[in-house]
Amino acid sequence: MATRSGERKNQILQVLAEMLQAPKSEKITTAALAARLDVSEAALYRHFASKAQMYEGLIGFIEETVFGLINKISAEQESGLKQTHATAAMLLSFAEKNPGMTRVLIGDALVNEDARLQARINQLHDRLEATLKQSLRLAQTQGEIDSNADTAAQANLMLAYIIGRWHQYAKSGFKRLPTELWQQQGPMLLG
Repeated sequence: MATRSGERKNQILQVLAEMLQAPKSEKITTAALAARLDVSEAALYRHFASKAQMYEGLIGFIEETVFGLINKISAEQESGLKQTHATAAMLLSFAEKNPGMTRVLIGDALVNEDARLQARINQLHDRLEATLKQSLRLAQTQGEIDSNADTAAQANLMLAYIIGRWHQYAKSGFKRLPTELWQQQGPMLLG
């Protein structure tokens, strides 16, 4: 029975993510989510105590996926500069492949929800910035970038760029792809 419950939880999260992909960002209610799943609202609450818990499930999925990919990049790529480039490219691609998750990443889907959800997204952004900074510091020790470069400022600039591209994607109704100018702009950001 636990497997069926786990499957149902995943199905709820998947449908919530699909609903977040709608270009017009209407508030998602548990009633609308239940109707989309063809279940009662009470059935939703058997799996999640609140809508905030559903969003926490999506944030957990994002964290698990993104940091799993970052760990893979770090393990496969010895060059700090290439790690930085690959991490930024992956973050842009992740958003492109997961439009609903992009609305969570930029906090758009969390506007009228529990404040702790936005705090968790802010913490995720901080972790991403720290990861970029770590890769840039590695690039510095490897002589790939100037030893006097301000890696903290550069990591912050890169994250601001990534979040900006996520915003453009979501606000364009998912038409303006996050990766569309990366080949030209990536080298500019990495100096």
